[in-house]
This record gives sequence, structure tokens and C-alpha cells, in this order.
Amino acid sequence: MVVIRLARAGAKKRPFYYIVVADHRYKRDGRFIERIGFYNPMASGKEELLRLTRDRVTHWVERGAQLSVRVATLVNKWDESNAAVAA
Repeated sequence: MVVIRLARAGAKKRPFYYIVVADHRYKRDGRFIERIGFYNPMASGKEELLRLTRDRVTHWVERGAQLSVRVATLVNKWDESNAAVAA
């Protein structure tokens, strides 16, 4: 099964996550199929909190990929922020 989930990067006490498409058998920070964005929970000021390639998320979901709970929350946040910008 293919999942869209977070892969941790960054230094100790400074988390940074890539949003990746991976087989569910791969390690959390291991091999992945495609990197489709990032999430920086430590962002402050003008730093970017979240970047997502939404068309690739749609592409993978149409092909049966499952979103992790946290990634589903981040995708909803991304959609809300882009809806506010578009309006």
C-alpha cells in the first residue's frame, strides 16, 4: 500500500518534515517514491510553514494512496489557506 506521510529531517530539537509518497513497508525516514512538499513546525516570521504540490497529492490519491492523519490535516490547512488567497 502506498501512503503519503511525513519524513523527519532537521537537527535535534529543530524538527523539519518532508511530505513524501512511500510504500508503507519503508522506514519513516527511509526510501520514498516522491517528495511532494515540506512542513516546518518551527517556522517563525516570514519563514514558510508549509509547501505542498497539491496536484501531485491528487494524483497519488486517485491511484489509491492513503494520507496519514497528520498529512490529511496539513492538506486541509493548505486548501484553506489557498482558498483565502484566491478569494
